[in-house]
Amino acid sequence: MLIRRLIIAGVARSHKVNWVAMQTFDTIILGAGAAGLMCAITAAQRGRKVLVLERSNKVGKKILMSGGGRCNFTNLHTSPERFLSANPHFCKSALSRYTQWDFIGMVRRHGIDYFEKETVNGLSGQLFCRESSKQIVAMLLAECGKAGVDIRSRCETGVVAHREGFHLSTDQGDFASEALVVACGGLSIPSLGGSGFGYQLAEQFGLRLLPTTAGLVPFTFSDARKDLFARLSGLSCEVTIANRRTSFREDLLFTHRGLSGPAVLQISSYWKPGETVEVDFLPGENAGKLLAEWKQDHPRSLLRTQLSYLLPGKLVHEFEALHWAENSEKPLADWPDRRLEHVARQLQAWELKPAGTEGYRTAEVTLGGVDTRDLSSKTMESSIPGLFFIGEVVDVTGHLGGFNFQWAWSSGYAAGLEV
Repeated sequence: MLIRRLIIAGVARSHKVNWVAMQTFDTIILGAGAAGLMCAITAAQRGRKVLVLERSNKVGKKILMSGGGRCNFTNLHTSPERFLSANPHFCKSALSRYTQWDFIGMVRRHGIDYFEKETVNGLSGQLFCRESSKQIVAMLLAECGKAGVDIRSRCETGVVAHREGFHLSTDQGDFASEALVVACGGLSIPSLGGSGFGYQLAEQFGLRLLPTTAGLVPFTFSDARKDLFARLSGLSCEVTIANRRTSFREDLLFTHRGLSGPAVLQISSYWKPGETVEVDFLPGENAGKLLAEWKQDHPRSLLRTQLSYLLPGKLVHEFEALHWAENSEKPLADWPDRRLEHVARQLQAWELKPAGTEGYRTAEVTLGGVDTRDLSSKTMESSIPGLFFIGEVVDVTGHLGGFNFQWAWSSGYAAGLEV
């Protein structure tokens, strides 16, 4: 019999499986995050005997810290177009089997008050707990408890698999199951438990992996822009940020290291090292036309005076020093039209070249991962019978705004119906 063996840090290489004392389950789930807990609830409600193993000291750490402690648990506008994957069609089945409305229904049944975040452009579709993200974790644990799910934290795991099922050796004992679900998440935010464990398991079983990289992550800069952004640190404004593939209109935040905020996090998932991005600080406006009108209607005004009605004064001051210092004290009537046109281009298409990103340390998600060609889009089962991959470990990544949580709920539910 062919046996494949993987020993993970924390489990001694000399560990021998105690076949006599081994505890058996129908399903074992590795990872007690959003996807893992949803899968456990769904499977246990079908009468399956479920064990969830979590290496961290508590479950749902990412849920707890998300949304500033209020958990952006889903988005009303969830649709396949909001997700990145080498196969853009892969997510459709799971998202349709368990929708945002299904999860909202669970939230309502547990009496959790929530609200839709408002933006300058209206309602965003992002739903947050009105009180605390702890309510979502408590809800999931209550559902697990009601269904009889066995959850064990602080558990380091090694895996032994054979053709008749899965055998796991851990520092809390030895376990066996018919089905194994990998819900370990990705590499993002290692302080909350992010690791490459799920990818190592996929490789162990011969599944294909797509290159991983940090997503929904701030940009860093190493040139003179870094000092400029540091001077503006803490200031935010609405922009449109774009590259050759896409654009986003949301808030941008200046930091000591570079640029952050929703607009930057969104575009970072579509950015490749060495590329430039363009920032429009007057989204929805025609800057050239606007400046020409100011010249005609307010000929004795200074450009910084007029711009300060639309942009933060501190930002206008830095732009003035950077782009029109020689004309800073000239009234608009004395500006050549070509100089105004040049400034208009800088205001609406300021080209920036990030040195990089802050990496997995602060990234909200991990792009890439287990290749969907080796998974069933309906069940999340891999080409190895009984082995499932769900959540962030899979090559499906959502936009900012609750979409990644919805993917966790949907993929966990889809697998839970099968394991």
